[in-house]
Amino acid sequence: MATPETALPERAAAPAHRDGNVLRWLTAYTASLVGDSVYFVALGWSAQKAVGPTEVGLVMASGALPRALLMLGGGVVADRFDPRRVILGSDALRCLLILAVAAVIALTAPALWMLVSVALVFGAVDALFVPAVGALPPLITSPDQLARVTGMRALAMRLSQIAGPPIGGLAMGLGGPAAAFTVAGLFIALSLPLLLTTRIRSLGAREAEKPEPGTARQDLLDGLRYLRRHRLIGPLVVAGAICELGLVGTLNVGMLLLNAERGWGPSGYGWIVSSFSAGAAASASLLAIAGWLPRAGLVLAGTLLAGCAGATAIALVPTLWLAAVVAGVIGLNAGVFGSLDNALIQTAADPAYLGRVTSVVMLTMVGLAPLSYPLVGAAIGAWGSAPVFVGCGLFAGLGVVIALASGAVRHAELPRQRPGVAV
Repeated sequence: MATPETALPERAAAPAHRDGNVLRWLTAYTASLVGDSVYFVALGWSAQKAVGPTEVGLVMASGALPRALLMLGGGVVADRFDPRRVILGSDALRCLLILAVAAVIALTAPALWMLVSVALVFGAVDALFVPAVGALPPLITSPDQLARVTGMRALAMRLSQIAGPPIGGLAMGLGGPAAAFTVAGLFIALSLPLLLTTRIRSLGAREAEKPEPGTARQDLLDGLRYLRRHRLIGPLVVAGAICELGLVGTLNVGMLLLNAERGWGPSGYGWIVSSFSAGAAASASLLAIAGWLPRAGLVLAGTLLAGCAGATAIALVPTLWLAAVVAGVIGLNAGVFGSLDNALIQTAADPAYLGRVTSVVMLTMVGLAPLSYPLVGAAIGAWGSAPVFVGCGLFAGLGVVIALASGAVRHAELPRQRPGVAV
């Protein structure tokens, strides 16, 4: 619940890209994401220096387990408490954890148990951080600006993915693991004062109707029932989950194996990944600039269909340059689909359930989707890349069927910008 000193009254707000409150949050979010990227570089290189290849995989996968197991509980916490306070608390914990690790590593060589423990704790805190971050945008801007904020948030994620690894590598090269962990902690620390000055909107009557919380279990089950019964959110979440299960494994593990199968080498893989990222960044820019797209539900289904078709075709094209072009098309369409899916869900969700809805959406991404990685690898080993890519693309296409079968999705629209607000 917002406190009076942080509440932002309901009014005709400036466009999100000119709203100082949104820009403070976006800067804090970007700094935190860059810190995350640097942390993963530091963790991976520290593990590589201290242990063997098998243990490196163990260290890097350790954080995913508590994140997946605790994510739904994190959604309950985000709905029970002010999401801004949950973000502040979890970000502060992550910062202290990383700086403490930096201090320990500066005094002694990292051991396997230490790195696994750090990954487990970081993943557990992330299970609080991620749902709260997802629940915050509707509380800092008006509904007609959510699509634009979603695009800006996606751009921030791309920026962090581009900037974080080189910064982490530079810090590692200059000062070793301790320096890299320190830099990661400082980036996360930078987000804290910005978050402190971010105000949240008063939701008026909708906020006053927020039900009294029950037990954590009751709140969790209530959130799942709300999601299942919602005519728009339910189909969108299911379509998104099927898309993640069908495409993420092929685009991550499968693309590596396809690249090796075709003999395109590391540079070829780099071109494909860069092309995908460029397409995703372009789609984020489109939403950030336009702020609204007509027939959002149909555009969502169309871009998902195009993304599935591209993911199927990329294993069938004969040359690297064509594969790079197809990867760019996949990135563009996947980015539009993801942004519209997120914006429609956040616009439609009751504020009392935002954290729990976000936790389910993120669980499909960080908990369910990685389960496809070993299956995709084993299937490509048995049958080759082309049939597996085609099969996964067809499976992901079921998400299009689910979206189009829902009248609420077909007719879904984003709120239009209110008159009198200059862009």
